Amino acid sequence: MAVVLILVLLALGSVVFHILSPWWWTPIASNWSYIDTTLIITFWITGTVFVAVVCFMAYCVYRFRHKPGNRAAYEPENRRLEWLLAAGTAVGVAAMLAPGLVVWHQFVTVPDDATPVEVVSQQWLWSFRLPGADGTLGHAETRKVSAENPLGLNTDDARGLDDVIIEGGELHVPVGKPVHMLLRSVDVLHDFYVPEFRAKMDMIPGMVTYFWFTPTRTGTFEILCAELCGIGHSQMRGTVVVDEAADYQAWLEQQSTFTQLVASGEPQTTD
Repeated sequence: MAVVLILVLLALGSVVFHILSPWWWTPIASNWSYIDTTLIITFWITGTVFVAVVCFMAYCVYRFRHKPGNRAAYEPENRRLEWLLAAGTAVGVAAMLAPGLVVWHQFVTVPDDATPVEVVSQQWLWSFRLPGADGTLGHAETRKVSAENPLGLNTDDARGLDDVIIEGGELHVPVGKPVHMLLRSVDVLHDFYVPEFRAKMDMIPGMVTYFWFTPTRTGTFEILCAELCGIGHSQMRGTVVVDEAADYQAWLEQQSTFTQLVASGEPQTTD
């Protein structure tokens, strides 16, 4: 009976802890509430299976406890039970995968009107690049990274001459407008993560990964690196500020272009 009680208390305690737990995710500030819904569906499915399995174990311990003279029945296989378990497992896995696949398709299908923003990571710094007056980002290569050209822009590409460069400062984006995040690493594996946006993606050297989001409320949010990238990993933090349209435009007009930075010979920072 002690084992039965422990198993039942474990199942009930897990449910109560989940309901009363203070460790819930941060309030959402983007269009990706679908991700929260997907996680909740997964919690319900896995939680139900966990409680059912633990309670079944408690039942078996009690029902088939040792009694003098009792002998176990030998049944090497049960085709009906095997099919039921296989089918139930398949349905449960499909129920968890289907919402995630739908959301993932939305996550990587970028709207045509999304504004491109490049995020460049390196140990242990976030830098950003926004399109200039032409609305297009110029070409960049890691091998061109230098003290004078920290993001590795191709100086022969005229489209990049008016790009806005922000090295180690705040990224600003307008509220209510879709943003296409282009993610690039110049050294090791990093991961761009803003908890309130429910958006994260690995940044792999030699590749440009991406996702998109639409910020739904103004405010200041912290950027984290969600991939162990070296001794300074825990200090690799940044800031993204979501502004009203007028405030964003005023901030953008104060930033320097790549051409201006090369002419001045000074790296770009922002308050």
